[in-house]
Amino acid sequence: MACVKLGSKPDAFQRQGQAWFCTTGLPSDIVVEVGEMSFHLHKFPLLSKSGVLERLIAEASESKEESVIHLPDIPGGAKTFELVAKFCYGVKLELTASNVVYLWCAAGNLEMTEEYGEGNLVSQAETFFNQVVLRNWKDSLRALQTCDDVLPFAEELHIVKRCIESLAAKASTDPNLFGWPVLEHGGPMQSPGGSVLWNGISTGARPKNSSSDWWYEDVTSLSLPIYKRLITVMESRGIRREIIAGSLASYAQKYLPGLNRRKVSGETSSHLAPLALGSPPSEEDQKILLEEIDRLLPVQKGLVQTKFLFGLLRTAMILKSHPWLVESEREQLCRLMDCQKLSLEACTHAAQNERLPIRIIVQVLFFEQLQLRTSIAGCFLVSDNLDGSRQLRSDLVGSNEGGWASAVKENQVLKVGMDNMRMRVSELEMECSNMRQEIEKLARTKGSSAWGAVSKKLGFKMKSQMCSAQEGSVSNNKNNNHSGNIKVEKLKDRHSKHKRSSSISDKASVSSIVPSK
Repeated sequence: MACVKLGSKPDAFQRQGQAWFCTTGLPSDIVVEVGEMSFHLHKFPLLSKSGVLERLIAEASESKEESVIHLPDIPGGAKTFELVAKFCYGVKLELTASNVVYLWCAAGNLEMTEEYGEGNLVSQAETFFNQVVLRNWKDSLRALQTCDDVLPFAEELHIVKRCIESLAAKASTDPNLFGWPVLEHGGPMQSPGGSVLWNGISTGARPKNSSSDWWYEDVTSLSLPIYKRLITVMESRGIRREIIAGSLASYAQKYLPGLNRRKVSGETSSHLAPLALGSPPSEEDQKILLEEIDRLLPVQKGLVQTKFLFGLLRTAMILKSHPWLVESEREQLCRLMDCQKLSLEACTHAAQNERLPIRIIVQVLFFEQLQLRTSIAGCFLVSDNLDGSRQLRSDLVGSNEGGWASAVKENQVLKVGMDNMRMRVSELEMECSNMRQEIEKLARTKGSSAWGAVSKKLGFKMKSQMCSAQEGSVSNNKNNNHSGNIKVEKLKDRHSKHKRSSSISDKASVSSIVPSK
């Protein structure tokens, strides 16, 4: 990491607990409190470099109380003010990519400009930032990372914008063109051991990867708001969308643990190092990240791996993201689901999911009932063939003891399944009998009309029709029997009349033959 050394005096600052003292041989005449830290300093070195400190020291001197200055809002806190105080005293310090943003923001806040001394801290920090930090990828990235702690001040000084533009320009350029020597034939010169050569001298460093994804891992260290701005600037600079999509996938895999749960055990632990070093983000932060990644992904087909998209979908389901979907959008999404192919666990989860549309839940329950009926029928078939299979397995015990043990376990599982099915069937029969009793009570209380309405709703219309048909046939039989009896009576009357007439005629003939005396 590049650095610039400022000041020439030896370090005269000593810390005692929560206080810093400048041991120059003169007693301290001003106390500057920054947070919980106190700095016992001298007025002149401070007011000669800072306009803000000059005004505060003047106000403190007018009061009769002890000269104490409070700086609660200084960028970078007590650690940064320590460096500012050393700069005011001319003590040696190093300006690096890790502290230049803090010092620049603190110097701007304290008005440490050229008006209060040539080569003041503002100009020193700005020069180092423009000439050293922005020219190097690592230094620009490190400076951008430190902007999160002093973001309002860094935005005011346009530090964030400059770092992002520098990184975007370098990401769209061949990495071999900055920071490493390049041959005409391409690629840096290497020693037999593989290290990079500079003017024929081995540097001990390895050549960088010249592929387009060389910067993916570096930018994952940025916070989400700054990373979003970096991706937006990269897109405006014409970086290919598939490269942008690869960076988004790499960033998501670092901060969404659900995307890495299926990694094979043979991979090195460095893949999971970012998550292992600190606690994973909270569920709320993961939801926000997931939604932002989804918004930033390119919409063109084929640019993002399907495996990564399924991983995002699975993570969204686990985190219950997008709870604000309207009913029509939920139904449109659920149409892609085949209810007939859902497992038992999936059916149970769907039936208990309050966010699913009612129509989908009904379909899931319907197909679950069909599966239940099929399972019941299969268990009864298994129970019929169970005795025969027992006999067959008992014959094979001597030859295969391991097979017998597995067969016993299978039988036990089948028995438990059949018992469960029988209990379910008995429960259904109990419910049916209760329904019948309720229907009978309803029929007795409300009359035949109510019974007819209930029977029509429950599908008993055919039974009533059959009963009426039977009653009609019985009445017809009765009518036919009655008409037959009438005919028999008429025949009997005719026969009796004929007998009487024939007997009278016989008497007349006999009386005509036998003469009277």
